[in-house]
Amino acid sequence: MRRRLPARVAEFVMFVLKQAWACLFGACLLAAIIGTKVIWQDDWPIARYDALFLIALGLQALFLWYKLETWAEARVILLFHITGSAMEWFKVSAGSWGYPEPALFKLYGVPLFSGFMYAAVGSYMARVVRLFDMQFAPFPPMLLHFGLAVAVYVNFFSHHYIWDIRNLLFAATVLFYIRTRIWFRIGANWYWMPLPLAAFLSSLFLWIAENIGTLTGTWIYSGQNPLELVSFAKIGSWYLLLYVAFATVTLVVKDPLRQSPVAPTRKAPQPQSPTVQAQ
Repeated sequence: MRRRLPARVAEFVMFVLKQAWACLFGACLLAAIIGTKVIWQDDWPIARYDALFLIALGLQALFLWYKLETWAEARVILLFHITGSAMEWFKVSAGSWGYPEPALFKLYGVPLFSGFMYAAVGSYMARVVRLFDMQFAPFPPMLLHFGLAVAVYVNFFSHHYIWDIRNLLFAATVLFYIRTRIWFRIGANWYWMPLPLAAFLSSLFLWIAENIGTLTGTWIYSGQNPLELVSFAKIGSWYLLLYVAFATVTLVVKDPLRQSPVAPTRKAPQPQSPTVQAQ
């Protein structure tokens, strides 16, 4: 592509392909959700949710076997898997959404494959940082970084009982990270994007993926018709949850937070390079 396409076009194509490669786990899981919905029969000896759980387990094993994820990344992805599952149990018990199909591997009304949907987000974050050689600078103090993640996670539970402070949390994400640039490399050139913008764009794609889940009836929100789009308010929920995922990943992936914006051993950004293109 670099030989045949104009330089900027080739870089954009490489950006798209690397993004697709980074979200491979999530893409495979979505393909499994769609594929099983199309072919599954009620009289088959294994429930569809159980098949999705076994598929997700197999995917995780393959990622480790073929070194698509490191063991360190897998451990932090497991942590986000656990925190995501805990939130699933609470939200389902609170009636926010439900999983209508039967399953053997189902705990407190939540099929065990659901935790892998959160793991897919963690997998994407860990892989995209590595694939694009990302660096984050200037980075806010760790106390603010992890404190915000804890506040976001707690609010997902506490707003059922007391005030919903998500508007304050939205403001905090901008206040804490507005100066933070995500530096990423495509070929020999470096580009950057404001971290809150990257989180918002990622939340849009997660909202699209969530609509695939509801359209296939894999999970349904309370009062929602399966043919209706998921509320746009869920984009905000995913936006906030991404900061929890990011904080979880940075428990292991620490070097990109410590390095200078462009490491001395790499080619510095060209003077004529644009300072961020959202793509």
